[in-house]
Amino acid sequence: MLLRSASTSPVWLLVFSLLLCGCPSAPSNSDGPASGDSTSSSTGDAAGEMPEVLLESFDPPTLEELNAKVQWESLPVLDGMKRFLDFKKENPPLVSDAEALALKNTGPEQNKKIVQSLGRPPANSEEVDWDATFNRHERMDAKSTNPILGSSVAEFDVAELTTPSLFTFDWNFVPFGNDEIIKSWEVSADRLVDKVVLRDDVTWSDGKPFTAHDVAFTFQTIMNPKVPAVAVRSGTDELRWVHAYDDHTVVFFHKESLATNTWNMLFPIIPKHIYENSIKDDPSLGQSDYHIKYEQAPVTCGPYEYASRDRGKEIVLKRRDSWYMHNGQEVRRKPYFKEVRFRIIEDSNTALLALKKGEIDEAELAPDQWVSQTDDDEFYRLNTKAMGTEWSQAYVGWNLKVPFFADKRVRQAMAYAFDHEEMLNNVCFGLYEPGQGVFHPTSWMAPKPMPTPYKQDLDKAEDLLDEAGWDDSDGDGIRDHEIDGRTVKFEFELVVASGSDTGMKIAQLLKSNLDQIGIICNVKPTEFTVMQELARTHKFQAMTAGWGTGTDPATNKNLWTTKALEQNGRNYSAYSNPKVDALFEQGEREFDRAKRAEIYGEIAKILWEDQPYMWLYYRSSFFGFNKSVRGYMFSPRNPFGYNPGFLALWKPKG
Repeated sequence: MLLRSASTSPVWLLVFSLLLCGCPSAPSNSDGPASGDSTSSSTGDAAGEMPEVLLESFDPPTLEELNAKVQWESLPVLDGMKRFLDFKKENPPLVSDAEALALKNTGPEQNKKIVQSLGRPPANSEEVDWDATFNRHERMDAKSTNPILGSSVAEFDVAELTTPSLFTFDWNFVPFGNDEIIKSWEVSADRLVDKVVLRDDVTWSDGKPFTAHDVAFTFQTIMNPKVPAVAVRSGTDELRWVHAYDDHTVVFFHKESLATNTWNMLFPIIPKHIYENSIKDDPSLGQSDYHIKYEQAPVTCGPYEYASRDRGKEIVLKRRDSWYMHNGQEVRRKPYFKEVRFRIIEDSNTALLALKKGEIDEAELAPDQWVSQTDDDEFYRLNTKAMGTEWSQAYVGWNLKVPFFADKRVRQAMAYAFDHEEMLNNVCFGLYEPGQGVFHPTSWMAPKPMPTPYKQDLDKAEDLLDEAGWDDSDGDGIRDHEIDGRTVKFEFELVVASGSDTGMKIAQLLKSNLDQIGIICNVKPTEFTVMQELARTHKFQAMTAGWGTGTDPATNKNLWTTKALEQNGRNYSAYSNPKVDALFEQGEREFDRAKRAEIYGEIAKILWEDQPYMWLYYRSSFFGFNKSVRGYMFSPRNPFGYNPGFLALWKPKG
């Protein structure tokens, strides 16, 4: 249940965020070991013994041999902020700042004026308050400051400001080389090899140069089966090898020519000089005194470095001068904020109160907060609010390993039993679109036509349950079924995040609906970290949860394929369908986008028919912002999950 982001760092690309039914939470990137034989490699670019890795042995050619036999094609290396600025020139403010701040967001017209106007970049450097602090809201603490150990949204939010990225993508999920880090990017004509040349003016926060050896070492560390880098290993495990030929030249070797190869190279990078000697003694990267020291005071290589950390309360980052200055020259854009404070507030109502008081500068809003708690003068005194379309999905996930939900007819019956209109209109206040499967209707990979959303039909639900053998054999009002020679009552447990008010309301609604057709649903509020473990180990019967969007539909393979189930991926429902497996394989090998869309559309149709999830709705981004904040813009993910994302935010003087 995790998420990899983008901004100017690599962390959040290929995966999805977990949203707990209306209130964002954190999932994990992916939990699967790599494919291929578990053998030690005989090669390496670094001094010292290579750790055992989940890779096939591979001897890379010399750079001279590679250049002689490969036909290289140049790929774009771009300035993400410049792309953002150019886009803003084409979409200038509709009203002045003062007019936008005076508006109340009561509909699409007002929302467009607020987002397009207050989302503007600064007119010049004199307009920026370079000493400003941004107080950012997080719903949970980061478990680790090491980016390859990330397993929650909080960890990736911090990592995107502290971790280097060779590649990135814009608000339309178009990838490109990150010109803040690299000079050139080339790919072989057969799409099996990528060659990157790094800039020579990038340093870690301890002054050591950032090199190609850091990139290769990180790949080997991620693929070390003893290192708990389960989230970032997804996608990275599709690489055959990463090799540093010198300090500035790094080459990525792919197992296959896939449409997703670019995304597989977006893994977070750690400093080789910090970890190369210590990893043998402590592959957990977090138990030894040495690693604990760097957990508390990490060496970073992004725009910010750690200033302080108060567990459970706050993470403070400070602008890193050595990021944008090199040998007395400004070589990269200076980050707008001198300090970024991640304020950890788990309860959404407490977070909204902090926003109203001016203690934080942004907070994601639940539907009821958007409708009824942010429409008065108290809220608008210091804040405004904005929204955007997301491709994220909320659902109830069924564990197909338990007897209650092994039969497709039972899962379909659940969807017919649920009062979707009650949820959409009263729980979600009419703000969300009904769920229609894994892909949002506006996404390029969505099936055409989209499936028809379920509507409550208790008669149909009961007929399906009867067909599946779940009837009331003893007349006690509770459905039952004979399993392995004994009668089992249809009584199951639904796990829901304890901090999600929306999730709890949906769970209670489902409980009430199922009670009408003789099924007992016991709602169990659970801490998020416990939910993660229950999902990972398949020790649940049903749960409410959600996923944000990945940058490519192929990322769904870690949710729905048999391989993901067998290799400890995020296929928490234990779904397995050979046709779906084959289609995912086909989708990655097709480079024509229109043909890829047909393939993923077919996957979506099959999943909709099989109903391993009961899809509830597509959620939108609802955010409150302090009136001092400028520069925000929404993507299908949220205002932050792209390049430049958070780094485009700024505050004007005064």
